[in-house]
Amino acid sequence: MKKVFITTLGCKVNQFESAAYFSGFAAYGITSTRDIEEANFIVINTCAVTAKASSQSKQEIRKALRSNQRAQVIVTGCHAELASKELLKEHTISAQRLQVIGNVDKNILVSQVLDLAQSSVDKTVLRQISDSPPTSLRVDHFPNRTRAFLKVQDGCDSFCSYCIVPYTRGRSRSMPLEELIKQAQTLERNGHQEIVVTGIHVGMYGKDLLPRRDIADLLETLCQATPQIRYRLSSIEPTEISWKLLTLMRDLGNFMPHFHIPLQSGDNEILKNMNRHYSREEFKETIEKCRSIVPEAAIGLDVLVGFPGESKQHFMNTQDLIQRVDCTYLHVFPYSRRPGTKAAEFSDEVAKQTKKQRVEILRSISSEKSLDFYARFLHTKRDALIEHQPDRSGMLKGFTDNYIPVRLNCTPLGNQRIITVELQQATNQYVEAINVT
Repeated sequence: MKKVFITTLGCKVNQFESAAYFSGFAAYGITSTRDIEEANFIVINTCAVTAKASSQSKQEIRKALRSNQRAQVIVTGCHAELASKELLKEHTISAQRLQVIGNVDKNILVSQVLDLAQSSVDKTVLRQISDSPPTSLRVDHFPNRTRAFLKVQDGCDSFCSYCIVPYTRGRSRSMPLEELIKQAQTLERNGHQEIVVTGIHVGMYGKDLLPRRDIADLLETLCQATPQIRYRLSSIEPTEISWKLLTLMRDLGNFMPHFHIPLQSGDNEILKNMNRHYSREEFKETIEKCRSIVPEAAIGLDVLVGFPGESKQHFMNTQDLIQRVDCTYLHVFPYSRRPGTKAAEFSDEVAKQTKKQRVEILRSISSEKSLDFYARFLHTKRDALIEHQPDRSGMLKGFTDNYIPVRLNCTPLGNQRIITVELQQATNQYVEAINVT
């Protein structure tokens, strides 16, 4: 029996697409393996969001070709989109085993791989990113995952000055609503109890559809179509959080109270240079609006530290804004130059050591914010989705509806993964809880 090994780098959209490959290969009787050396096919779903991500993608390709010298190696994803010629040139010795498939053609990856395994036709399928509909992929289930992902759109129209994604994914295109409902129902039938709604620019969902829709319409429809599924929204821009979206989160029992919002900088000059379309004042108002309607919601922020030209005062403005807003946690990233973006042409680079120090400052603030948020809910009861396997210490782990990480003693749960827990004691990384279902 033939086997496939799949490596996924980068975003939740890539994870959804890789799950579709697992489903596609399984339909042909090809099983998945975690042993790269026994695979007949190796798929590497690459990322290019940073120069480091591209470097990691290259490392995975070299590792695959070196570890298994008989398997067909298929490279897809954003790094493949950017560097197909470079990849084929670098690996000329392995050219007969190497295949590059671009983002536009991910929907035919499995059939293309199996056809090429039997023939000697061109091994590169890389059409130019266009405004065609996003690739339609079907996922039966997510192997080894309690939580599933649902890709609702692809591409981005924002062109932030530091970001390569619009060049690798194209313009924003939305999946048809009927197709998304069917996909959610399939995931529900196959045992998933929580779905993360994701995309490259998820807040743009529906702007290109007829009739025109928006992300709030989508969440309302999904929550009503599959009321037993918990829905969680992935990253959404501050300018796209509407009153309708907030009231749905407040009123629908299966729309989880959790936001992840890119801030990137708390300084207006840096925001302008990043080509972000809001001010620090507007961002603060958005967080206050979220808190007023859904006070128990977890609110995570993305922050990009050390953008070219970021002075000490610019950083202090960011630090000040974060201290002022009632957020729950931060994802902090040091800026890295991404060739092909507008920001790559900017001068006045921030020193590496300075970026490191600023990252550490913000991560310390994040820990304080998280502990403060956890403390609000101690000795209260919340519903939590529990992972299937205990950790090394024999504890079960999971997340409450409002994204508080919990740990509890291992007790038999059967197929029911959503339980009621009482939050008892907070640590830096999680809250100790007990099952009170």
